[in-house]
Amino acid sequence: MSTIHLLMGPDAGRGRADGAAATVDQTVRGEGHEPVDITGADAPESARAVREAVARGAERVIVVGGDGMVHLALQAVAGSNTVLGVVPVGTGNDFARAFDVDTKAPVDEATRRALGPAKTIDAIHSDRGWVASVATAGFSGDVNKRANGLRWPKGPKRYTVATLIEIPRMRSREIRLVVDGQAHDLDVALLAVANTAWFGGGMQICPDARPDDGQLDVTVVRKIGRVALLRYFPMVFSGSHLSHPKTSTYRGRTISIECDALDVWGDGEELGSGSITFTATPGAFNLAI
Repeated sequence: MSTIHLLMGPDAGRGRADGAAATVDQTVRGEGHEPVDITGADAPESARAVREAVARGAERVIVVGGDGMVHLALQAVAGSNTVLGVVPVGTGNDFARAFDVDTKAPVDEATRRALGPAKTIDAIHSDRGWVASVATAGFSGDVNKRANGLRWPKGPKRYTVATLIEIPRMRSREIRLVVDGQAHDLDVALLAVANTAWFGGGMQICPDARPDDGQLDVTVVRKIGRVALLRYFPMVFSGSHLSHPKTSTYRGRTISIECDALDVWGDGEELGSGSITFTATPGAFNLAI
């Protein structure tokens, strides 16, 4: 019998993780393991608990929540031998989507998958921490902030509503994007630096991104009008936006964004403002898939 550490996100999916907790616990026991809930009273306490568990040699941590909880756990498991499992009951579940996890599967089925074999995958590293899926800035960051404050609707549609609310407020930002030492001066509406393809509840912002190639994919939407962006927006769900004349793409190992007044987000969590450098880190952590 092995010990399985559980990290619940009670706010994920507006309460879905809290409702799934009993099923996860029962399934872990049914598979012959001992579950230990290390969830704290708030995010900092949970972060501290998972760091301590990993430091003590935790074999596996299962996150019951969404992209935000994956982001929290990654800060501890990256660079360790601890396996991360995910039961996706969050709002966007974009990280799980990148690994063909059925985000609507029954909780017991998702839990058994989280207890399964592991694969070593890449992650994005910066001086502000690790990112599992996508780091984004500009209009997409504004949408993230708006979506986090909405109480309705539930699920991925919250990002769609947030996008429609933010379009009238959209503004471009002048940045310098440096890709493996090559500089590009750009006036951008939004940009994304990706380890995996999806963000925003199912938008394929970087459809060619792969979490096992040691590279980061970058999608830039250059300055665009509000009406044009409204037409552009549905294309991102299919990935067809890459052919749009306002889209530029890049790929590299090290990506720097130079801009003093730019809020940056990672996995839907705020990373802070100002210039930042992201580096692809091959084999950064072990994921149950």
